[in-house]
Amino acid sequence: MIWGTLQTEAYATVILKQVVRFLGVPDDVPAGVAKRMERQGVLRNGNHHYDVILGEQALYTNIGGPTVMRGQIDRLLRDIDLPSLALGIIPASARLAMFPAPAFGIYGEGDTVNVELVSSELDITDESEVALHHKMFDLLREGAAYGTEAVSLLRQAQSFWAKSPLTE
Repeated sequence: MIWGTLQTEAYATVILKQVVRFLGVPDDVPAGVAKRMERQGVLRNGNHHYDVILGEQALYTNIGGPTVMRGQIDRLLRDIDLPSLALGIIPASARLAMFPAPAFGIYGEGDTVNVELVSSELDITDESEVALHHKMFDLLREGAAYGTEAVSLLRQAQSFWAKSPLTE
């Protein structure tokens, strides 16, 4: 899955609708999408920096059909050069020093790790646990493609979705 701060409105809508349906919670998808889109301002405003690594599979996992996926790939191509973003993509064929762990984010001053579970989130603040996540991120970063290599992977995915026989 694409990180929320890089999602298009259409992609986020599909994801949040799936969550509502799966968990059986009240449908507040429009409000959730609006909040997610508002939070994306951090990519263009302020002195924030985000180092994001996606698995190449995220570019091919069908979230909402070809039109949604084309828009999402276009968005990544547009944002990849933002000064606030370092976007790495782990190629499907990359040889990694460690298998990818469940998705996580490192926040604050690098002292909090957030892991999204099926039904909730978990914040990890234990120093030794946080250090392991930093180590894992560094190993994943070594296997990721950046710059022109990442753009090439995005263009391949863009081409795939442009030619996709899948229906909406």
